[in-house]
Amino acid sequence: MNGTPARLHTGSHDLPTSPALDAFMGAGWAATPLPDGTRVPASHLTPARRDRLSARFPGERLVVPAGQLKARSNDDDYRFRPHSAYAWLTGLTGEDQPGNVLVLEPSGPSGHEAVLHVRPRSPRTEAGFYRDRRYGEFWVGRRPDLAEAERMTGIRCEHLDGFGALPPGRDATTDTELASALSELRLVKDEWEVGQLQLAVDHTVAGFEDAVRSLPRALRHARGERWIEGAFNQRARAEGNGTGYNTIAASGAHACVLHWIRNDGALDPAQLLLLDAGVEADTLYTADVTRTLPLSGSFSPVQRQLYELVLAAQDAGIAALKPGASFRDFHLAGMRVIAEGLADWGVLRISADEALAEDSGLYRRYTLCSSGHMLGLDVHDCAQARAETYLDAVLEEGHVLTVEPGLYLQPDDETLPLELRGIGIRIEDDLVITPDGARLMSGALPRDVAGIESWMGELLG
Repeated sequence: MNGTPARLHTGSHDLPTSPALDAFMGAGWAATPLPDGTRVPASHLTPARRDRLSARFPGERLVVPAGQLKARSNDDDYRFRPHSAYAWLTGLTGEDQPGNVLVLEPSGPSGHEAVLHVRPRSPRTEAGFYRDRRYGEFWVGRRPDLAEAERMTGIRCEHLDGFGALPPGRDATTDTELASALSELRLVKDEWEVGQLQLAVDHTVAGFEDAVRSLPRALRHARGERWIEGAFNQRARAEGNGTGYNTIAASGAHACVLHWIRNDGALDPAQLLLLDAGVEADTLYTADVTRTLPLSGSFSPVQRQLYELVLAAQDAGIAALKPGASFRDFHLAGMRVIAEGLADWGVLRISADEALAEDSGLYRRYTLCSSGHMLGLDVHDCAQARAETYLDAVLEEGHVLTVEPGLYLQPDDETLPLELRGIGIRIEDDLVITPDGARLMSGALPRDVAGIESWMGELLG
């Protein structure tokens, strides 16, 4: 090597262990079993879910992984969240699930037996429990042993080490047909799932209240958007698993960026704040709510005019929700209101009908995205479902979805009068389809101008 010494890489910064330490660490530990009655919350529902999946794929081995840890940087991993299909089929939602795999083994003429391949806790006679930074319980906390995991889930459990010896099967992370089936089976929520979504919404309402109460401090901070984000996210971690997606705290023209998550801007009392945030419950069901708030506590005349147009569009979308209606109906109803308003103001130089025509769509310059999606274990739930079962299908009782029209008037858009530029408004609520329409799950947060101003005034004292 031309006289150049070989480089030694640090790797782990931990000190090596001696045989004496290994022996000392391997003895003298009391038993710490989980309570006998420990069960995952959805364990009474998961057998029927697995049966429905089994019926779709008779005689085929089905593999549904929880997923693997992913490095954020160097040896620091992102916080783990199991794959939604795995959570739905097993009820397991915790950070102790990385690497685990559910396998539905063909059994009998057409059925399946569920087998859960898990990484059990490390025996205290092996050094992994205190040496293994990724999986050792001294580092990341206790996992159940095989018997405990079986009791918690009602599923036969085997050691993960044996999974690699299994013959191949359809894998939910790579097999399009299986992934679609898993999405489609989750489209209609049962009563328990709706209850979990309502819990997530209720915590989200509290998070919005926290965000408003934090405004005086946020207005004084150079990164007030992040102060708002932090106030909401604290509630999400305290009451649930965290946020269901990255919180959008977008003030002023930042609200014209549809997925603004940098949240590094200052707050101006003369501007609006678009806050799009949702708490994810411990069961991983998430809310998804947006409110656009006047940072002064009161809407200006121009802000009020724009806000009330978006609110009218949302009202029209909500009114279109009912079993048997096309999924796209609520979006089209809201967009007609938007297009008519823009035409009336002279922003659109053509009629609303012309702007709404399939070969035109010019109104979308100012609103762009679709105004709603399914909601559940994922914020954009069931996204692998085929169009004929979701986007091009009809609404059914038990569907949970968002209605979220918006106006995004870019600060550099020369088709707009100056007073409208740089304003972004979105109003988003979560609804469940009922036998005769839809129930507003997020109705505890005011939507109209007077209600918002009164609510903010009460919270700010």
